[in-house]
Amino acid sequence: MTNNNDKTRVTHTYRNKTDKRILKKNPWKDYGLHITVLVLVIIAMVIGPMEITLTKGVTVSIMPLLYTMVLGLACYLIKQIKWIGKKQSKVAEGAMMLFIGILIAKLAVSSGQSIHLIFEMGPALLLQELGHLATIFIALPVALILGFKREAIGMTNSIGREPEVAIVVDKYGFNSPESRGIFVLFIVGTIIGTVFISFFTSICVSLLPLHPYAFAMASGVGSASMNAASLGPTIAAFPALETSIEAFAGFSNLLSFSISLYIVIFVAIPLTEKLYGFLEPKIGRKAIVNDGGS
Repeated sequence: MTNNNDKTRVTHTYRNKTDKRILKKNPWKDYGLHITVLVLVIIAMVIGPMEITLTKGVTVSIMPLLYTMVLGLACYLIKQIKWIGKKQSKVAEGAMMLFIGILIAKLAVSSGQSIHLIFEMGPALLLQELGHLATIFIALPVALILGFKREAIGMTNSIGREPEVAIVVDKYGFNSPESRGIFVLFIVGTIIGTVFISFFTSICVSLLPLHPYAFAMASGVGSASMNAASLGPTIAAFPALETSIEAFAGFSNLLSFSISLYIVIFVAIPLTEKLYGFLEPKIGRKAIVNDGGS
């Protein structure tokens, strides 16, 4: 019996190692992940867009993208679903970047179709990049009240996507408090950023009397996934302008990858430093000093 058990254990171990090697060499053969994603997409599409009435004449659109993200996160967190774990999340991350490339290509085509509108907007497209500075004035005081110190400079100088992370790490060093701050912001934005911006866009489109192109440009925050999540509610609110909205959103996102770099370097970080020096002594919480158990 002992020998049989040992043989069975060795066989299972060999099979597990073989399966892991297959998935490592060819992660696209993780069929459990693909079937799960397909089921979640079907569920989301069956539910379809939903409109929640907040007040008379004010509705919030909830798009299927939001359902799939929440359901996918639930599958990842529920331990009983053993075929969805860290390895599958890595595969899904790579797949997301691959398929978002298709979306970016579609937005590029829309931008080409509406290039005359983009030229007509002129300086407005460039000046709207200054809107990213609002994160400093809104988020920095909140971070200081919550007790963050120099980490707040990294967390609040921008929305914190890949280009801004590189700037902060290069300026302050990898192990600096500022770099820790922007890494936290990057991780949080990756996990809940798309869910937040989709819901937030729905509220803004319903409440704010702004032009559809303004909402389209505001969705270009330098993140392809957030850009896509914000586009859904905007297009749902203004379906007749779908092509133009996609054009402005795509071009604005491109500008956020390029022009915003210089805004962060020359404006955002110096402004955050100045504002931090002014606000921290006034509203910052005192650091708790651990003296070894007293």
